[in-house]
Amino acid sequence: MTTMTEASVREFKMPDVGEGLTEAEILKWYVQPGDTVTDGQVVCEVETAKAAVELPIPYDGVVRELRFPEGTTVDVGTAIIAVDVAGGAAAEAPAEQPQAAAPEAEEPKPEGRQPVLVGYGVATSSTKRRPRKGAEAAAPAAGQAAQAVQAELNGHGAPAAAPALSRPLAKPPVRKLAKDLGVDLAAVTPSGPDGVITREDVHAAAAPQAPAAQQAVTEAPASAPAPAAAAPAVTYDGARETRVPVKGVRKATAAAMVGSAFSAPHVTEFVTVDVTRTMKLVEELKQDKEFQGLRVNPLLLIAKALLVAVKRNPDVNASWDEANQEIVLKHYVNLGIAAATPRGLIVPNIKDAHTKTLPQLAEALGELVATAREGRTSPAAMQGGTVTITNVGVFGVDTGTPILNSGESAILAVGAIKLQPWVHKGKVKPRQVTTLALSFDHRLVDGELGSKVLADVAAILEHPKRLITWS
Repeated sequence: MTTMTEASVREFKMPDVGEGLTEAEILKWYVQPGDTVTDGQVVCEVETAKAAVELPIPYDGVVRELRFPEGTTVDVGTAIIAVDVAGGAAAEAPAEQPQAAAPEAEEPKPEGRQPVLVGYGVATSSTKRRPRKGAEAAAPAAGQAAQAVQAELNGHGAPAAAPALSRPLAKPPVRKLAKDLGVDLAAVTPSGPDGVITREDVHAAAAPQAPAAQQAVTEAPASAPAPAAAAPAVTYDGARETRVPVKGVRKATAAAMVGSAFSAPHVTEFVTVDVTRTMKLVEELKQDKEFQGLRVNPLLLIAKALLVAVKRNPDVNASWDEANQEIVLKHYVNLGIAAATPRGLIVPNIKDAHTKTLPQLAEALGELVATAREGRTSPAAMQGGTVTITNVGVFGVDTGTPILNSGESAILAVGAIKLQPWVHKGKVKPRQVTTLALSFDHRLVDGELGSKVLADVAAILEHPKRLITWS
């Protein structure tokens, strides 16, 4: 978690806030260089594979340096912040003798620079730019060139060195944006600190290109008709396409879906069922005092129906161990609920859902949904799932072919509940109907077993009294 550099400076490394996570994106810094921090104080918010987590600093001191800007994805184990644990004493000494302190501040440069160039950028630029200003006149040309390279890698440079650079100052994501939009950074006027080109600068430079290109097309026929046809190619990407970096939730979701789809042979079965009685029970439970203050909806009874179906068909609650060539039967049910959040799709699960009563299950579902919407779902809450429910009906969709959550054997998709004509007691009547889809891993779940699970869920929703007779 922490390492020692100078006598009074500690480095706080990106921790593994989940189990086996390899990287996290820095969403927001809550401190800046020079701020005083205390043990346990939250210094930044990071986004792991599927959750936003606040990181506390484990000691007192003064922030010496932030190693990475917001929006940077950092590997676990990489130092992200340096803190002077000696407090303000070390910061006061250079103020008394600035000229004498400048050479001392530059002595550790070779040691601190080498490991950083292998990784993400210069680790000590924030604290050493100030001494360089006083020593620039005496520094040799080679030293100034090295400073320019360091400042460029770190995304910002010293003001005095900026005019001498042949390459404009911009962070890697901004350079990529400029490349995608066809913008020449050398022609962009920077507005960021220390002459750094920002995303806004790139967008501002890209915006006038469309009218300029159109003007060129209208003027070209008088002199040279040929270039008119080539003009749209210059602004095509910027005007009609947007490139979004794959990271955070989207990156994790993509990896999980590809891993699941191409490792587990999926089979999906469907059944359409009359859930009128279930919907009536939902309305009755809303008036029950045992459910006062709890959210009661069809998902609650669907979840309970799946838990009963798993109990009646326990072999479906398993996973495939490829390394040991074993089927791992689970004697517990951690029920996953797919949730759409502002950050993307996540699948937190209710631990030991099979042990909960209906009111307890309602409470757990309410907490799970609320936490997910706030973006505060912990990595632990998304690990260890055994079966999952995805409710695509909330989007008005009839059904789908869901992809298994990694490490699970079955996932139930619930479609929209609609009023439809249905044969009931020999007569066609309007009934509330939905379609269920169950995807399962055919390596360990045969068609018979998968069909039994889906049929049991449907039977319970058609006659919810089976929640009592079958449980």
